[in-house]
Amino acid sequence: MLIKVKVFPCAREEEIIAKSQDSFEVRIKEKPQMGQANKGVIRVLAGYFKVPEAKVRIIKGFREPSKIIEIKNF
Repeated sequence: MLIKVKVFPCAREEEIIAKSQDSFEVRIKEKPQMGQANKGVIRVLAGYFKVPEAKVRIIKGFREPSKIIEIKNF
């Protein structure tokens, strides 16, 4: 399953807002430095979809706030 994610780093609280079936806004506490924000997005999405972090992979947008993420076995 592929989803579109808009990331908001340095948030006070972590949350996921579903905009549509395949589009989400993710607010994370991590800063966008040295891949910390990407790791935070993977961690939060894995918890939301109840899959291991290894099943969540960023396909596009490693250095951008808009990302395309693949979730396997969902």
